Amino acid sequence: MTFDTLGLSDPILQALEDKGYTTPTEIQRKAVPAIRAGRDVIATAQTGTGKTAAFVLPMLDALAGPRTRRAKRLRALILVPTRELALQVQDNIEQYGKHLSVASMAMVGGVDLAPQKQQLIDGVDIVVATPGRLLDLAHQRALYFDELEILVLDEADRMLDMGFIDDLDKIIARLPQQRQSLLFSATLSKQVKSLAESVVDNPLEVAIDSHQKTAPKISQWLIAVDKHNKSALLSHLVQERHWTQALIFIRTQHGAAKLVSQLEKRGIRAESIHGGKSQASRSKILADFKSGAIPILVATGVAARGIDIDELARVVNYDMPDDADEYIHRIGRTGRAGSSGEAVSLVSKDDFKRLCAVERRLGKIIERVTVDAFPVVKDLPASNLNFRPKSGKTSRPVKQDRPAAKPDKTSKPAQTTPWGSIKK
Repeated sequence: MTFDTLGLSDPILQALEDKGYTTPTEIQRKAVPAIRAGRDVIATAQTGTGKTAAFVLPMLDALAGPRTRRAKRLRALILVPTRELALQVQDNIEQYGKHLSVASMAMVGGVDLAPQKQQLIDGVDIVVATPGRLLDLAHQRALYFDELEILVLDEADRMLDMGFIDDLDKIIARLPQQRQSLLFSATLSKQVKSLAESVVDNPLEVAIDSHQKTAPKISQWLIAVDKHNKSALLSHLVQERHWTQALIFIRTQHGAAKLVSQLEKRGIRAESIHGGKSQASRSKILADFKSGAIPILVATGVAARGIDIDELARVVNYDMPDDADEYIHRIGRTGRAGSSGEAVSLVSKDDFKRLCAVERRLGKIIERVTVDAFPVVKDLPASNLNFRPKSGKTSRPVKQDRPAAKPDKTSKPAQTTPWGSIKK
């Protein structure tokens, strides 16, 4: 199947061709026709499945006709949990709609209100917004919803996790009853289902392998390590394995800043991105990471939600996530669009319960690696998954005389056992 079979207009097909896209993903094949037909949709899909295009493409088609824009009015609203994701979605709208006369804007906090107010006065068709900033401008009567035709809740599960339910309720109460509503989420929890009841009407439900494990081209492995040795071990991996790109997930803002300092003291250039930094700073850091100017990016889970990089070489779980689905979401940022990727987790004994939850979610035991230079004092217990490999082992020995890996000149991940001090 090709994109032209979805009934999209020629300007959109041209934009897709410009980007080199020829074949729609599963969620696009299932959702786009329904959205074009005016149906409400609930879609469950993980990162990397093409969900943004699944709602942006038919939305652009619906809004592409000639129309005089009115000041402070909008025809489509896309709500997202983070500033980075808002900017990412806005960028996608601009790319897919570059041959159309559809105006859009990102409405986020952390930046001056005045330019956003002016954009609304000039007239826009699509607003991509975080809930807090949208309500700020609504309270100031900078925008009105009486002409709204389409509502999208993107990453609904994350918005609920971040405590936006009250803001969402206030926004939904302001919207016209007659509208098309689309809800996209990585998971469909009870809370998300409850939210959906107040948003969508007789929806088509699309689930893209809701129990999917991980992309087959993502190499997953973990290293058991004492907690106080994590930063030194990470530095060792970066230097010994010649990592030229890595996205590091960490739990707290303070931890992110501390880790960057520790890496830089060891001669490794790194930056952090988290909610405590201004939007301008976050945008600059993210752009530098995408361009390769910054090789190592340390991010809190929330801030990383909007990071979308083609052929990202690897992700590292410096801290294991509290939620197993979050692990799937994190590692889904590598190994995208058929490319290879690597997911590495640094697991201390206090992470063991989180590891078990992840392995149960995956349905398999993550391969364990040991690094001779970092012997573990507090041993990581054997997996308590309710089955074992046929061999009855969770790891295998590797010879100690393997040569060091050559620097990775492409985005492909290094092999899992490239040098003598590491064994599985």
